[in-house]
Amino acid sequence: MSEVVLLHHIQGLTPGVVAFADRIRAAGHVVHTPDLFDGRTFATIGEGQAFTGVLGWEGWLERGVAAADALPPEVVYAGISFGVTSAQRLAQTRPAARGAVLLESFMAPEWFGPWQTDVPVQVHGKQDDPFFAGDGELGAARQFAETRSNVEVFTYPGAAHLFVDETLPSYDAAATDLVLERILALLTRV
Repeated sequence: MSEVVLLHHIQGLTPGVVAFADRIRAAGHVVHTPDLFDGRTFATIGEGQAFTGVLGWEGWLERGVAAADALPPEVVYAGISFGVTSAQRLAQTRPAARGAVLLESFMAPEWFGPWQTDVPVQVHGKQDDPFFAGDGELGAARQFAETRSNVEVFTYPGAAHLFVDETLPSYDAAATDLVLERILALLTRV
């Protein structure tokens, strides 16, 4: 059994994010889903971006990092899109991190300093997602994977963003099943 902290996407801690976490819980893992938006959810990415713009990128990054402060340090840090920034920072900077699962986003590692060599990483995203592939994040993830044996980058057909949230129109059930299968395989190894 692994312990995971899953940080939600820009539309908030939606029922779809909770359902995704519940599928990991059903496999016997402990999953924490902190609500960075204090109960607010948004119908569109644009509405979520407008809300997050008030506090700014650094403020939300710190809020995501602080959400993990009360948890044991030996966890797998996971994030969906917007949540990846904090999850990746935690995985890179917390010495006891067990792993990282980065869904639909990836930051160049130099943003947060050196990456711990023993922390396994999975990056998942749609191959034509304008936020992931179009912004160069997929390329950065692949470049990073070339330098590490414990980094896996998985792509899925299509251009949808936020495809693992079953409450959004972008949801892709088949791709989500495969994402979960791969995540569960990682969680059994860490």
